[in-house]
Amino acid sequence: MRFVGEIQYDGTDFHGWQIQPNARSVQELVEEKLSMILNAKTSVMGCGRTDTGVHAKQFFLHFDREEPIPTDLAFRMNQVCGSAVSFQNFWSVPEEMHVRFSAISRTYRYYIRRKKDPFAARYSYLFKPELDLTLLQQAAEILRNYSEFGAFCKSHASSKTNTCVIFLANWQDNGDELVFEIKADRFLRNMVRAIVGTILQVGQHKMDLSEFAGIIEGGNRSNAGDSAPAHGLFLEEVEYDKTNWELIG
Repeated sequence: MRFVGEIQYDGTDFHGWQIQPNARSVQELVEEKLSMILNAKTSVMGCGRTDTGVHAKQFFLHFDREEPIPTDLAFRMNQVCGSAVSFQNFWSVPEEMHVRFSAISRTYRYYIRRKKDPFAARYSYLFKPELDLTLLQQAAEILRNYSEFGAFCKSHASSKTNTCVIFLANWQDNGDELVFEIKADRFLRNMVRAIVGTILQVGQHKMDLSEFAGIIEGGNRSNAGDSAPAHGLFLEEVEYDKTNWELIG
């Protein structure tokens, strides 16, 4: 049987989602605690990879098991995973469902603070230079004209293709906070942070809109801006067709 779990996590003290040598990851913690509670070694597959320091307000994982899972598994996982990871729900799903490949869309938001706020320092990028909000939005709208985003993909990434379909890209001005929201069918490694870092150059009049479009068309990561810091980025939502998902508990 295949089971799906929904979690949230604060990525501050983790080296991303995926297991890696000599560094603590969210996946490592989840597998360790899940194996302990289920009394069987349990490996999980995540819906994507978040980089070191990136947060997730919604993230999905799946695992296979011959026996049913306890109806209170989310509660029991929350008792042992610490304050940085929270389990929301578990579902029983069809065996062909895959949290990575079955996702319809993913939505990220990048949070920028214009004034220092000690309560938001871990979850937003303090950026004081003046920004032209009209140019920020115009640059975001340009993204939807393209489907190849090699210019915003981390060098030497393992992606077989740089093609993404962007459904939405915009900026929200909330006074002292700016939020960049982007929704697509898939994302390349480091893509959102690279986009934000480059658009911030446009917003400071260090790059014009035609240069921004040219960078996308050129497909060369070295021509784009620096990646924005990880701590301002959140995976906000992952969308699935849940028609045949059965909620447990």
